[in-house]
Amino acid sequence: MQKTALVFGATGLTGSYLINELTQNNDYSVIKVFNRSSQQYSNEKIEEHLVDFNKMDEFAHEFTGDEVFCCLGTTIKKAGSKAKFFEIDHDLPLNIAKICAVNQCDSFIAISSIGANAKSSNYYLRTKGLMENNILELDFKYTAFVRPSMLLGKRNESRPAESIGKVVMKLFGFLLIGKLRNYKAIHAKTVAKAMIQILTNQKQFAQKQKHIFESSELKSLQ
Repeated sequence: MQKTALVFGATGLTGSYLINELTQNNDYSVIKVFNRSSQQYSNEKIEEHLVDFNKMDEFAHEFTGDEVFCCLGTTIKKAGSKAKFFEIDHDLPLNIAKICAVNQCDSFIAISSIGANAKSSNYYLRTKGLMENNILELDFKYTAFVRPSMLLGKRNESRPAESIGKVVMKLFGFLLIGKLRNYKAIHAKTVAKAMIQILTNQKQFAQKQKHIFESSELKSLQ
């Protein structure tokens, strides 16, 4: 039976690759994409829904389907404040997940971050860890999080510091071995493919109580 995918954060780096992968995957007949502004998709599988995420309850009836992919995320600098960052990277994914759980979507997968930990002294990593913990409490048949390291791929926005980091990672990434291999840069397309594979094989992961997928694991899952 073909599935309906729900995608949030489709205009971001990983989200854009995810949309492309889903349209080419015969397991999915409908891809419901929730954006703030229209992206003028041409693929017949895609149903684009324009949403005001500040008034999410008004659109809750559209959050129905089989598998939910959450690719939302920003940086503290781009958000403008820690409070706004927390709203985007914690509250928004959690509120989406709550609605999807009530609407009986089967599974939920979200992008987190390498080092995510609800007890971390680092605000960014603590926020990601809290997001994971709070969503895991919801009633999905299966919930998973991917924790990629630095993402490779062409962004629509300029991030100078990240661009420098990517160059460094490409030059010296081979030195990251053993426990450090988690910190190797990873392409966003690889993350997108892995997210699909995780939900494709969710039954076996659910049996093992496997919910967290570190960056070094994702390459073998695509």
